[in-house]
This record gives sequence, structure tokens and C-alpha cells, in this order.
Amino acid sequence: MKVVGLVAEYNPYHNGHQYMINACREQGATHIVAVMSGNFVQRGSVAIMDKRARARAALLDGVDLVIELPVPWAVSTAELFARGGVSALLGLGCVDTLAFGCETADKDLLIKAADAVCDIKVHELIKDKLTGGVTYAAAREAAVLELYGEEIADVIRMPNNILAVEYIKAMRSLGGNFDIMPIERIGADHDSLKENGDSRSASALRIMLERGDETAFDFMPQSSVDEFKRLQKVGRAPVTIDDSERAILSRLRMLTVEDIKEAPDVSEGLENRIYNAIMSATSLEELYSIVKTKRYTHSRIRRIVTALYLGISPSDALHRVPYIRVLGFTEKGREVLKVAKDTSSLPIIMKSSQTYELSDYAKHVFELECKATNLYNLATPRILPCGTELTDEVIMI
Repeated sequence: MKVVGLVAEYNPYHNGHQYMINACREQGATHIVAVMSGNFVQRGSVAIMDKRARARAALLDGVDLVIELPVPWAVSTAELFARGGVSALLGLGCVDTLAFGCETADKDLLIKAADAVCDIKVHELIKDKLTGGVTYAAAREAAVLELYGEEIADVIRMPNNILAVEYIKAMRSLGGNFDIMPIERIGADHDSLKENGDSRSASALRIMLERGDETAFDFMPQSSVDEFKRLQKVGRAPVTIDDSERAILSRLRMLTVEDIKEAPDVSEGLENRIYNAIMSATSLEELYSIVKTKRYTHSRIRRIVTALYLGISPSDALHRVPYIRVLGFTEKGREVLKVAKDTSSLPIIMKSSQTYELSDYAKHVFELECKATNLYNLATPRILPCGTELTDEVIMI
């Protein structure tokens, strides 16, 4: 039994994800576990389809067990996103290997890059670089280039490599001993809107789906297409942040500068810039544009706004994921869960009633998840009621 773990969003599940699952099988995986973001995702937005539809698509296409990455980690920085995903896989206690897609599939080079970004000398140099008004990512890249050279700096220029390095860092800091399985990405670049042979990025596919362009289906496995069509038919897809715009703006307009200051990733007076933007902006895009500078990226601002909307504070994602929330499984996934009953260091949640027995911190995280789903249900084409987080059932394939 070789259990391979992945951290993913599947937003939507597409041919590139299918390729990665097949690659894991080719490299010996007998069981595949995916830790998947829920209804809100790391780019600071809603998922194009709800989490159970995305989980079902993945289970029908080769994943054996899908567990949820709770919302405080799902909408966080790359570092905390990776830490949350890795901590969930470690919590199962039976995952052997951590797999991830990246632009550089050289395991040794990725490990060297992880060593570099953890170097205290690099951290000191980053502080100096930040005084020039650049983003943290640019400062880190420049620091690594200066101390470790072009080859290592080139690794952390690529978005999936950055996550790969964060996975390695998280595994080390949490005391994990996974083997790592880097799988080279094929086709369209991350977030690219350009055509590239038989593939499209998830970003491009979301835009196509939002526009009703069914050629997107050519780049998605049939399981994912079927789930999207099923939800679309009943007014539950595509889900876009635009449909929540007034709700988000109304929430933001109720906040004080002090409220904003307490949000994740807000520092150095950014709260004042955001507050002033909230007071004048009449759309989310206008708000993002007003706040964005060379130092404060669009994605960082989106995540802060999402955290403010959902009521997430920095302390919510400081610890390890406090439970294993099962979204769905196949027969092979059932085998993993059977082993995990003896190996898991975390409570395994199959139904919402089990959350009553959790620790106070775990209950708080689950309450945030419930609130996030209630707000997600305002963004669906047909508005859904509150409480679906408590009534939706685990998917069994």
C-alpha cells in the first residue's frame, strides 16, 4: 500500500489534474488522497463549483479520498496554504508520499531552494530588499539570487515551484518524513489565459465557463463536465464573486480601520489604504485597483478582502488543521480511512454531528466553514439557504 497525498483546489478539475493523477499511479501510488480547498480558494475568490461537486469529479477520475482544507488555510498565503494541506495529510498518519505539480521536477533542486529560503541570511537580506518598495516575493527572489545564484533563484520564480518549496518547508517544520514526488506540469502555464495545445489553465477555464463557452469542456474530464452541467441545470453553477459584490462591499463598509488592521496579512499601514479605498470604491475591481501598488499585489489584496468578508483572523490559521473533514471516498478511499482509524492523530469527521465532540479551536474552525458556505450560497446563480454545510452528505463512489 503506497498512499500518495496531494494538496489541490480542482477549480475546476481539468485535464492537467487528470494527468497528475495518472502520473502518481505510474510512479507506484496504490491509493491517492487529495486535500482540497472548500468553497473559497487561495486566489481570494469563490470556487466555480461547490466543493462536493469538485470532490465527486475527482473521485470519479482517479482520486480515492478527498478531505477538506479548512477555509482559514484555503484563502491564505502560499506558506499557510501549504502548511494547512501538509498538516492534514500528516494528521491521517498513513500517507507515504507527498506529490505536487511544479515547473521544475528536479527533487534535489527543489530541496536546495527550500534550504535557501529558510536561510537566516536570506531572511536578513529580504528585510533590506523590502525597503525598496518591492513585493515580498520579489525581495526573496533577489535575496536568493544574491546568495545562492541564478539556478536556485530561477526555481522560486515559478508559481507552482513556489508552492512546491512551501510544501517541503511545511513538511520539515511539522516534523513530517514524506517522500516527495515532484511531477512536471505540462501544457498551459499557471493562470495563463493563452491557448496551449490540448490544455488550458484553470484560470482560463473559469473565464470560459463563466461566459458560457462550452469549448471549456474539451479540456475537462467527463466527470468534471457532468458535475458542472448538473449544477448549472439547477442554478448552482457557475459561481462567481461578482454575484456577491454588493454583499462584500456592504460588509466592508461596516468595518473600522482597527477591524481591517486585525485581518491576516495586513501590515505597515495597509489598513488605512484599504479603508480609504472602501469608502470610495463602487466595485470590487475598483477597490483592488485603488489599493494595489508595486508592493501590494492584486492577489494579496483579494485574500485580505476575502478574509474580512468571512471574518477570518490571523490566529485562525496559526496552528495545524484541527480535524480531518471527509468530503468523499471510493472503495480504495475506504481502505485508507480504515487504516487511518488507527494511525490518525486528528479526529476524522464524517458528519456534522461529530463536530460537537471537537476541541474549542476545532469547533471555531468548523463554525468559520459553516459561515463561509452560507456566504458562498449567496454567490450561486440561484441563491441557496443557510445550513447546507450541516446537511450535505459525504460522497461515496
